[in-house]
Amino acid sequence: MTIVGALALYFVIWWTVLFAVLPFGVRSQAESGDITQGTEPGAPALPGLRRKALITSLIAAVVFAVVWYVWANFDL
Repeated sequence: MTIVGALALYFVIWWTVLFAVLPFGVRSQAESGDITQGTEPGAPALPGLRRKALITSLIAAVVFAVVWYVWANFDL
């Protein structure tokens, strides 16, 4: 696997994991009781994107390491 291929694979894995991680721990403005005027009540009150990006990066690194190991050792 070339470095460009590895980066492309990590990029795809990272975005896939991000979409899986985004819904966890989200409370809507309606659930928290603090609706900002002019916004959708179902919008997240505190999305926590920095924390989710960190979690996504860690999970994506583990998934990438497994894929790379299988790719390198089983000649796929």
